[in-house]
Amino acid sequence: VRTGPGKAVALDFREVAPAAATPDMYLDPAGNLTDSSLHGDLAAGVPGSVAGLWELHRKLGKKPWKQVIAPAIALARDGFEVGDRLHAAIVALAPLLAKSPAAAALWLPDGTPLAAGDKVRIPELATVLGRIAERGPDGFYKGETAAAIVAEMKAGGGIITADDLAKYKPVWRDPLRFGYRGYSVVSMPPPSSGGIALAMTAGMLGKVDLGQLPWYGAEHIHWLTEAWRRAFAARNELLADPAYLKDMPIAKLVSRPYLDKLFATITDRATPSQQVTALLEGNHTTNLCTVDASGMAVALTTTINTAFGNGVMVSGFFLNNEMDDFSAKPGSPNTFGLVQGTANKIEPGKRMLSSMSPTIVEDGRGQVILLAGAGGGPRIITAVWQTISNVIDFHKTGDLAVAAPRVHHQHLPDVIFVEGGSIDKPTEEQLRAMDYRLRWGEPRRGFAAITAIVRGASGWDGTSDPRAGGAAIGD
Repeated sequence: VRTGPGKAVALDFREVAPAAATPDMYLDPAGNLTDSSLHGDLAAGVPGSVAGLWELHRKLGKKPWKQVIAPAIALARDGFEVGDRLHAAIVALAPLLAKSPAAAALWLPDGTPLAAGDKVRIPELATVLGRIAERGPDGFYKGETAAAIVAEMKAGGGIITADDLAKYKPVWRDPLRFGYRGYSVVSMPPPSSGGIALAMTAGMLGKVDLGQLPWYGAEHIHWLTEAWRRAFAARNELLADPAYLKDMPIAKLVSRPYLDKLFATITDRATPSQQVTALLEGNHTTNLCTVDASGMAVALTTTINTAFGNGVMVSGFFLNNEMDDFSAKPGSPNTFGLVQGTANKIEPGKRMLSSMSPTIVEDGRGQVILLAGAGGGPRIITAVWQTISNVIDFHKTGDLAVAAPRVHHQHLPDVIFVEGGSIDKPTEEQLRAMDYRLRWGEPRRGFAAITAIVRGASGWDGTSDPRAGGAAIGD
């Protein structure tokens, strides 16, 4: 949250591991990973969004709390139409939804996925939101809603208790601030990895005149990939909840000497990820951006991890499967393919590492010129970076910066993920000649969904990614 020129705060309302969590809770007797970190009650971390939004409103809100919640209550009570994207998700995840009686009854009536255009009403959710409107976070973390969550845990083999819910607290943190080409960038600190990864990327790519390169040509993609490869190596091995990892080398990772050393290891060809270590020595997420008349700016990201979370529905809402964001078995990939180390191991009360990257950019006068954030797992980080760079380096409008082609690299697996239709054949051939391996995705799918606000010549330009549903609204 940018509260004034040069002033910003960060609110962390990441989920936490229940008190009964253990490092090996998702391993079978042979030591192999099971799918219980993704599906079912055991996958759920203690929810944080309700407490976080309440705390944000308590400290910085202007409208009455009940007034803020009222539109959501009306939407749940009166209903909304299923869109194409939601319909596709219901179809794809129908087997998961079918395992939860409440989810199946709502989204798979008579065993058939709701179609685009069908209307959905969720009166149970309206009731839960009504409790939150009346009692604040106590309407969720205590009383009837909390009892419903705990009852589901007991019935389904989960471990969240009433005490876990009652003890949840969001945390105010100092945001991470770094420079890029004369601009000041503000982003989230750990346990979000996004700010660190963006700062490392900026520190390396600030030494390259990207704006003079062909946009999404082979050389442009080469520099992006090599910076991300090194940033993600550090992200995957060294970052975690700062309350549980006191010696996190944050200052070192974003320091000029260290980033200069990393930059010096980049050649004109692909560097195999096996040669890139963390230190030289020795679906689904939602984002919103808003700016008010006073200049207060908020970039906010919240998530239940993958689409429909763990697939279990309680009182009209889905439980998360955020526990999969821990390193359940160090060295083994999670659902996003991230291979992480022991720093992010499961511990009771610990916040799991995330890729969330809500970011605000100010110019040299302290004036906000860009807000951005995204949903989409680790691809959030690279999508936010590409949006920032498209505006600053390539002078694109908000719409073009967000709708632009997307590429992604996360250290492991050692491939460049390429959005279908993003690059032409000569560029592909150049990249392969530089020893890169490419993996193609579908056009407009799977490459993070950005929301952004960009200050243009005539005022604010709000942009919602055409890859997903969403809208930009101005008063």
